[in-house]
Amino acid sequence: MSFDPFDFKHTLPVINEDSEFFPLMSTEDEEEMNNEQVPEFLPILPLRNTVLFPGVVIPITVGRDKSIKLIRDANKGTRMIGVVAQQDVNIEDPTFSQLHKVGTVALIVKMLQMPDGNTTVILQGKKRFVLKEEVQSEPYLKATIEPFKDVKAKEDKEFKAMISSIKDMAMSIIQLSPNIPSEAGIAIRNIESTSFLINFISSNMNADMAGKQHLLEVSNLRERANLVLEHLTLDLQMLELKNQIQTKVRVDLDKQQRDYFLNQQLKTIQEELGGNTPDLEIENLRQRAAKKKWNVEVKNHFNKEIEKLARINPAAADYSVQINYLELLLDLPWNEFTKDNFDLKRAQKVLDKDHFGLDKVKQRIIEYLAVLKLKHNMKAPILCLVGPPGVGKTSLGKSIAKALGRKYVRMALGGIRDEAEVRGHRKTYIGAMPGRIIQSIKKAGAANPVFILDEIDKVGNDFRGDPSSALLEVLDPEQNSTFYDHYVEMDFDLSNVMFIATANSLSTIQPALLDRMEIIEVNGYTIEEKIEIAKQHLLPKQREAHGLKTKDVVIKNDAIEKVIEDYTRESGVRGLEKKIGSVVRGIAKKIAMDEEHNTNVSKAEIEKILGAPIYDKDLYEGNDTAGVVTGLAWTSVGGDILFIEASLSPGKGKLTLTGSLGDVMKESAVIALAYIRAHAANFDIDPRVFDNWDVHVHVPAGATPKDGPSAGITMLTALVSAFTQRKVKPHLAMTGEITLRGRVLPVGGLKEKILAAKRANIKEIIVCQSNKKDITEIKESYIKDLIFHYVTDMREVINLAVLKEKVKEPLDLTIKDLKPALN
Repeated sequence: MSFDPFDFKHTLPVINEDSEFFPLMSTEDEEEMNNEQVPEFLPILPLRNTVLFPGVVIPITVGRDKSIKLIRDANKGTRMIGVVAQQDVNIEDPTFSQLHKVGTVALIVKMLQMPDGNTTVILQGKKRFVLKEEVQSEPYLKATIEPFKDVKAKEDKEFKAMISSIKDMAMSIIQLSPNIPSEAGIAIRNIESTSFLINFISSNMNADMAGKQHLLEVSNLRERANLVLEHLTLDLQMLELKNQIQTKVRVDLDKQQRDYFLNQQLKTIQEELGGNTPDLEIENLRQRAAKKKWNVEVKNHFNKEIEKLARINPAAADYSVQINYLELLLDLPWNEFTKDNFDLKRAQKVLDKDHFGLDKVKQRIIEYLAVLKLKHNMKAPILCLVGPPGVGKTSLGKSIAKALGRKYVRMALGGIRDEAEVRGHRKTYIGAMPGRIIQSIKKAGAANPVFILDEIDKVGNDFRGDPSSALLEVLDPEQNSTFYDHYVEMDFDLSNVMFIATANSLSTIQPALLDRMEIIEVNGYTIEEKIEIAKQHLLPKQREAHGLKTKDVVIKNDAIEKVIEDYTRESGVRGLEKKIGSVVRGIAKKIAMDEEHNTNVSKAEIEKILGAPIYDKDLYEGNDTAGVVTGLAWTSVGGDILFIEASLSPGKGKLTLTGSLGDVMKESAVIALAYIRAHAANFDIDPRVFDNWDVHVHVPAGATPKDGPSAGITMLTALVSAFTQRKVKPHLAMTGEITLRGRVLPVGGLKEKILAAKRANIKEIIVCQSNKKDITEIKESYIKDLIFHYVTDMREVINLAVLKEKVKEPLDLTIKDLKPALN
């Protein structure tokens, strides 16, 4: 609906032309108006932009000469005229045929001469009529008319509900529209006549001229009411949508204005309290930037980013993101280095003091320091310390940093599955942050720290990327001078960082990553070394941790050896430290409770505190049964010995393998049996045995998965021992891979295997001739009291390992006794 205040003032029936405000038309007024006689002839006033409805009062500005003449003549006479809308609003002087056929008889209420010279006439609609014939065209149109036939609506419940809906919808439109005065609502509420209500709303609602003319021509009141309801529904929906849009815009503008005023107030309060305003904060960043030692590229990038910050509203979410980014750039140690300590003797002392043994690693660090002392711009090496748990790989990093006088940072890689952990997230993401490499460098505060990449062999990968591939750039000396972090968006030089990776196994490390690192094996410790480590490092550490003094607890060498042999089974010293901690706690408890105790802890005291021995040393000694051979194995926690057991039973030559063996180990057993079949005569075995006796090979413990080729010669020896019923030499162990031709191939992990052999009281070890070079690299103390046999062929192994005499009991399986079974 579109009400104008001037229109509304004259939209009501009049009593006389001197009335200033017009009362509403009552039902009696409507009946009286309907009973008025309509003349046969009427002067016709064409309307260009509006439609007059019965009972409605509208002002019309008359501009055409014909229309002015018509109004003046009619005003002097009966004041009754016919008002008809023209079909085309663009025609200046419409003819009879260019008018709509249905119009309204109008009464001239008042004629006004306006100050600008125009004539305004106020008309009140009376009754509808239909044009018949044109009577005259000059000086204005005159035509014969006949009354329009109205069809009254039956006022049932449905019609009343429709009228009520029209009223309610009209009231809603008046409330929502800011241009409609509130008096219009009062007028609508007080209209009693339903037909006048429909005419009143039809005249004022927001519809085009064609729509209003259509409503005027509808004779059925119910149908006209239905059309009005449709128009009002569309108007209401449009108004509600407009109001929603305007409210949203207004709220956004109000929020911006509110934020602006609050920020201004906050700025004033901060200035009063002496706090940092956004301008002061930016100035502080500029002052910090002036002290940085960065290159032109980084400097230009920072200036560009700080200019961007100055343009951002401090209340915006991007402001804090940008602040964090700029602070990271300032916190990173661009071209800031700690001074290296080139006192090589001091560095050697620091390394020796903190770690017992590990000579190969210490030698490599001293070499690096020596070269760096001579050539100051040498790129830092990238070392990878590989060895079983508990041998001191991670703690060695701290000692290296201490020896060099550098900062120390450690990054645990175990379980990392997201590439963004290394390279960072792009700033566009919510909660973005730099990768852990950059975070660690920032934490170190220097561009040349000792950086430990712990457990590099345990890096995972999934749909989010492969972190080990991201580490390729970090660990490549040719590339890491321009390391690119997605968050920093600038190249950072990592070439001065000394990266030291640690791993338990090389098998799970990506080959390309492995190729970039210098591999240094950190092997397990001998019993003698463990005793020294316990005395020099572990025991003092545990005493301090438990609040005891040196005099309170002393553990003798034989007692420490008992702990090592009876309560631990490892290459490192982590388990040993825990057991020594238990012993120290036991003493601390007695001291705290004022109980009698012995400060010199003996072997008997050890057993009282730790309980019965966990490991039985006798389990690892001797091969008393034919078909049982001691092998050497490498595990992620160090070396170990294992038994290969072979037994025969009557059957059809079936081979059974048990003990959770992997495919490679099963293939070794198949190769060993095939070699024995092919060379049975060399071992004094009747070939018919293979078709009449089943072979069962078992490797305890059954629940532990085992795999690898190094048990090949052990399996072949066990099978020959079982078939010939000749025992294997006691205190003998072996390791090596075999081929179908009986060749013995070299294997890895020898140091761990040798240490395991020493722990098990093994005296002799058979290895491949090609492994001799590995043995020579092992410290003399590690292989003391051990005899090594170097072989190239399996016949040499059998001659060395299998004794000449045969077992008599419990079952003789010699060729002579097998003959009845074979026949």
